[in-house]
Amino acid sequence: MRDLEERYLKRLSELYPTIAKASTEIINLQAILNLPKGTEHFLTDIHGEYEAFSHVLKNGSGSVKRKIEDVFGNTVSSRDKQALATLIYYPREKMERIRKTEENLEDWYKITLYRLIEVCKSAASKYTRSKVRKALPEEFSYVIEELITEKPELTDKESYYSSIISTIIRLGRAEKCITAFSRVIQRLTVDHLHILGDIYDRGPGPHIIMDKLMDYHSVDIQWGNHDVLWMGAAAGQRACIANVIRICARYGNLDILEDGYGINLLPLAAFAMDTYRDDPCACFALKSPPAHGEGERAMDMRMHKAISIIQFKAEGQASRRNPQFHLEHRDLLHKIDYQNGTIELDGKIYELLDKNFPTIDPKDPYQLSNEEEEIMERLEQAFRNCGKLQDHMRFLLNKGSLYKVYNKNLLYHGCVPLMEDGQLKEANIFGEKRKGAGLYRILEEYVRKGFYAEDADQRQRGRDMMWYIWQGQDSPLFGKDKMATFERYFLKDKETHIEKKNPYYRYLEDPRVIDGILKEFGLEGEESHIINGHVPVRLKDGESPVKCDGKVLVIDGGFSKAYQKETGIAGYTLIYNSYGLILAAHEPFESTENAIEKESDIHSDSIVVKKVMRRKKVGDTDIGTELKAQIKDLEELVKAYRSGRLTEKI
Repeated sequence: MRDLEERYLKRLSELYPTIAKASTEIINLQAILNLPKGTEHFLTDIHGEYEAFSHVLKNGSGSVKRKIEDVFGNTVSSRDKQALATLIYYPREKMERIRKTEENLEDWYKITLYRLIEVCKSAASKYTRSKVRKALPEEFSYVIEELITEKPELTDKESYYSSIISTIIRLGRAEKCITAFSRVIQRLTVDHLHILGDIYDRGPGPHIIMDKLMDYHSVDIQWGNHDVLWMGAAAGQRACIANVIRICARYGNLDILEDGYGINLLPLAAFAMDTYRDDPCACFALKSPPAHGEGERAMDMRMHKAISIIQFKAEGQASRRNPQFHLEHRDLLHKIDYQNGTIELDGKIYELLDKNFPTIDPKDPYQLSNEEEEIMERLEQAFRNCGKLQDHMRFLLNKGSLYKVYNKNLLYHGCVPLMEDGQLKEANIFGEKRKGAGLYRILEEYVRKGFYAEDADQRQRGRDMMWYIWQGQDSPLFGKDKMATFERYFLKDKETHIEKKNPYYRYLEDPRVIDGILKEFGLEGEESHIINGHVPVRLKDGESPVKCDGKVLVIDGGFSKAYQKETGIAGYTLIYNSYGLILAAHEPFESTENAIEKESDIHSDSIVVKKVMRRKKVGDTDIGTELKAQIKDLEELVKAYRSGRLTEKI
């Protein structure tokens, strides 16, 4: 151990070759520990709603407006503060309109720049100059740094700053500078972003959201069930591919695949139009019809049915390949009486709403027809070879995980599977029995194997595991006894559609169970919380997102428009700044155009979930723990120099 320490100190001495340099770094790190904690922003269940997501990202769930309010208070009118906020969110678009209406543009530039400087100063105040400098755009780095940095040596500061601003305006650089300031404010207002799953699903722009996230300065992702489904599709798992296409078809969003990712669906379309040309496919009506007319609607409905049948076949094959998944009860094609158009479930016979199955062989119902096999081969290759999709999935793998512990908060999408008595439920994962945190870890291992394992069998297991995570009873991302996709399409009886939730959801108000879950993941104490996505909170029915006296925060309020009738809101988001936890409930986002033209922000009702007695500093965070370890190592290095164990490199 001693030798290891010596080798480590020698390597550290290469970075800090003198006592002076090591001491300077200790002083720097010690100072950082005493800065206010950076703001964390939590979003979940975005479901492809890129416009609402983009706006919430820009406004930091009200963080930008709170910053403006802190700076100006009652010295600036509410209207002017709202106009300034809109400008910060959409600087280019807003200035296009200002140019057309503002009579004295030079004065407007001057007033606006002064106001942006003050907001930027406030946003930058909790960071080191080094960190602020890294956030500045190269073009205006020097100018912004000068304007937001106090110059105590100057006797006439006002004249100094006024001269810089006047020159910016005179040179025709005001609008570029305003844009730069706006983006710096956005960047500094939120230090770190957490996405608690389901970037993908029914909305029209998950690929746009992924592009934005890949450009974001600091982000982590806890995978949702829909994210893992897309990951499985990208890895070439056929049941996942079919589910992805079916959901896109169901919500009239095949453009995501065709235009967003360049995946060719023409073979599927041609097959569907030929196979189901005389079939109205009434059970496969679209939830969100396409905007291109009745012909496209009819084609999408036929594609919807074609891929659904392929999905049921591919899932049957996957469950037979993996009997340990215990998903054979969801293989229903062999239970159909094809002559009478009925199915027997749990001892009861039901009439099917759709009895036309031209591609199913009753003797071998899970076998793909020759045409279906050819289509799936093409689709498998298309998904696996799509450069943009693979880039997005690699980003999910690099920045994501099934759960995360961050600053005493446990973040996950879905649930921790429990038994009826509230104890952790054990699952058998390819012969290994796991529960709680161990279950999360082994499932994540298999997800990564599905992409990176050299052994073909392990890679196949990993791919099939992504399908299991999507709909397996013991999957923490699913948490139900079944996924009743077949029943919802083919059976009228609503009782057959019911999906029984895991007992976890009954125990969200039980301190004994919640404390047990936190302890399982290495957390204890009053400052520890579970932050949970996945299940929409029905605010209109009186449900609260704050559970178990504030220990659990369920922050999915329904970004997806499809959920908003059920929830009464358009999503919960969470802010964790140096003063505590703030939960925001958002009203539906109208459009980006309205946000710019009418300066209509998303109206949000914010509640302070927890206010800290002492303002949180960097030293109180996980990063602070790392910095303290670095300080300790550097102090050992200084000791080694002073004791003669190591020689300074002067």
